[in-house]
Amino acid sequence: MRDSQEPVASLPNSNVSSATTILGQYGTFARVAPLLFVLLTPMGEYVFHLSPIWIFGSGVFAIAVLAEWIRVATDQLSSHTGPAVGGLLTVSLGSLAELILALFVLARGHVEVVHAQITGSIAATCLLGLGLAIVAGGFNRERQSFTQARAGLLSSMLVLSVIALILPAVFDYTGRSIRHVNNVSASDELLSLAVSVVLLILYSGNLVFTLITHRNVFATNEEASAKPEWSATTCLIVLLACTGGAALQSEFVSGALTEAAKSTGVTPLFLGVVVLALVGTSSDIFAAVWFARRDRMGLVMTLCIGSAIQIALVVAPLLVIFSWVIGKPMTLVFQNPVDLFSIAGTAFIVNAITRDAETTWFEGVLLIGVYVVLALAYYFS
Repeated sequence: MRDSQEPVASLPNSNVSSATTILGQYGTFARVAPLLFVLLTPMGEYVFHLSPIWIFGSGVFAIAVLAEWIRVATDQLSSHTGPAVGGLLTVSLGSLAELILALFVLARGHVEVVHAQITGSIAATCLLGLGLAIVAGGFNRERQSFTQARAGLLSSMLVLSVIALILPAVFDYTGRSIRHVNNVSASDELLSLAVSVVLLILYSGNLVFTLITHRNVFATNEEASAKPEWSATTCLIVLLACTGGAALQSEFVSGALTEAAKSTGVTPLFLGVVVLALVGTSSDIFAAVWFARRDRMGLVMTLCIGSAIQIALVVAPLLVIFSWVIGKPMTLVFQNPVDLFSIAGTAFIVNAITRDAETTWFEGVLLIGVYVVLALAYYFS
């Protein structure tokens, strides 16, 4: 076991300088070069008049790049503010690009695609991301270990998230099939708003638990020695620029979604659950694989499971609340049974994987296999 040596992040989805550490290995060119895709999308739309599939692909890649820069800037800014405020910044900005993209897709009226994106993000981090990390880290090792206390808390919160996301669908089914209530839709909206508020409160309680009352349990030895490479002003400028860029790219992607689906012969639902979901989670997956190769499975669990928790307890509730603000009300009622099965199945599998506080490479293969099966189910849906 590596309990005494494994640093454990104090927050779900906190990269613990992972983005900065990884990007630092490749130099300035590798950091800046992908930003060219941010310019390619508007040029392809207004100058070269490219087909929607090219606009969609370029925009998706550009959002993924901007999401990573937002994470780097957030991590750097957190180093200036301390762990408590830094934790709040991570929660507020960690999934900002994904939230912006979902809002633009929602504004176009694609509620089912947003539901698929939420489902796909949870499955991508907990199944594909964790699976790739376990395979990468355990292929030349007999087994890898991690701290059970933190993994157990993350697993419990994921189960809570699943219950909260499934409950509105059960409520809707009960109202329509058993009680034959006429105003079920209005009740769904009110229940979704109430559940969203509760989820945000619960996540806030988790922040207090991990950052204040039990900070000594979840603190890392690296916190005191972490030094910011950027000034606070630079961090804010990068955050503002990347947020604006993500909003612009999201407008292009959401506008090209339907035509891109027709061009590729798949449904918008499949693009939401696979492509759009991977936009906001790709940096977490990359970081998880990188840390797994260095046998730091505690951080891998925090990145993968914590990211899924943040999607369920922060991003989904905020989408429900913001949807009312923009006049496109969205509920937490997942109409597609495959969504419910995917979310519940993911939580069950993660709970089984973390129970013994150790992993082997074949467990990673199984996780990847389950993700592929779910993706195929959406492809043939």
